[in-house]
Amino acid sequence: MIDYKKKLDTLSLQIKSIFSGHPIAIAGLIGFIIFVLTALLAPWIAPQNPYDLMILDIMDGLLPPLSKLGNGNTAWLGTDALGRDILSAVMYGLRLSLFVAFVAVSIGTTIGVILGLLAATKGGWVESVIMRAVDLKVSFPGILLALMMLAIFGTGVDKIIYALIIGVWASKARLTRSSALQEMQKEYIDAARISGIPSWRIMMKFLLPNSIAPVLVMVPMALSGAIGAEATLSFLGVGVPITEPSLGLLIANGNDYLLSGKWWISIFPGIILVLLVLCINVVADRVREFNNPYLKHQDRQ
Repeated sequence: MIDYKKKLDTLSLQIKSIFSGHPIAIAGLIGFIIFVLTALLAPWIAPQNPYDLMILDIMDGLLPPLSKLGNGNTAWLGTDALGRDILSAVMYGLRLSLFVAFVAVSIGTTIGVILGLLAATKGGWVESVIMRAVDLKVSFPGILLALMMLAIFGTGVDKIIYALIIGVWASKARLTRSSALQEMQKEYIDAARISGIPSWRIMMKFLLPNSIAPVLVMVPMALSGAIGAEATLSFLGVGVPITEPSLGLLIANGNDYLLSGKWWISIFPGIILVLLVLCINVVADRVREFNNPYLKHQDRQ
């Protein structure tokens, strides 16, 4: 029977050892947790549902921060041209941006790990096909491939997730293959083969647990990149449709008003996007540093 309490205690100790003595990394982790909680609780804590047309009042449009709305509420971050509360729109935008990034990175990483393990264990033409596909993908900028795919298949949350998965899986496959090849040179793998353990079981029971650590270290950075890519695509008008909230789309909505003094429509979503990516990058750097013996040695000095 799995002792979940023991596993949670081990995980908490590992997290404590990673962030202990690094206030900037702790601040980044706390900031990321706040962003995630805000996104999850947006329907309950947001002042309004900014995408419910029945409650929007066009007379509340383009109000500056701290203005009073027609219903008596305060628009802390102002409103856009449709009378949507920017604070509420940012909360809902966080919800969609994080959802898209989490799903794309999770699926892309899973695909990459499986293909990387297959390439390392099977070898031959299987490895050649997988690695040539990886080489083909990394030869093109990820944003260019996403633009091409969205231009062909159209916009939508599902389409942008597929586009981001294409940008994630290749690097994870290459990293998993490299790590698995190193593990396959060790004696315990030879002992498992001599014992007659099937190849698929060796791959799942031995190679996967011992090869996935370098991949997991890179996941936070991939999450940051996916959030930035989604915001970029939505800003360009090829990401999520205009009926869906997204930080990139919110920034694009206020782009036409920047020169007319209505700066808050784009600035506040942009600040939130920068802070979100910054928090994730700070955490990612600390996790990478913790798992790099050379960097840990430099840190102690």
